[in-house]
Amino acid sequence: MIESTDIKKYLSGGAANSDPNASLGGVISSVEVVDNTVNNLFSLASAAEAEVGSTKYRAIFIKNTHATLTLTDPKVWISTNTPSADTTVEIALADETGSPIETIVNEDTAPDGPVFSAPASFAAGLSLGSLAPGETKGIWIKWTIDADTVAVSDTVILSVSGETEA
Repeated sequence: MIESTDIKKYLSGGAANSDPNASLGGVISSVEVVDNTVNNLFSLASAAEAEVGSTKYRAIFIKNTHATLTLTDPKVWISTNTPSADTTVEIALADETGSPIETIVNEDTAPDGPVFSAPASFAAGLSLGSLAPGETKGIWIKWTIDADTVAVSDTVILSVSGETEA
């Protein structure tokens, strides 16, 4: 049976990239996204960004690390969006299958093609297609900061779930 620990989230930006700020697409990294850590994917917004507003992008990969089993019909969704009324997170599937995916020139540039939304449940989640052992799917994350946003400790939780053989 595939356990939740077999489904992992990795940075993008190159095989050994460990800098979340460089997670702008391209090849899957061997470095996992660190949970429960401040700025594990986005840097703090500057005062200027909070004043005028800002939109930032990151790309990560979802990977089935189970040695033999396929994760069938998995979906990804935002189980907990930001606590602030002045910020939002949306996600989109990369157009490409596996790795690499499109690379954007900087965090302020949107990827071409993906359609962003904020699914808040498994039922509304974005379908990843089945993930065989070792297979990946790229996910784009969009963080929007409204103009005149006050300082807030933003958090978001992305969930992934699917079916597995017994």
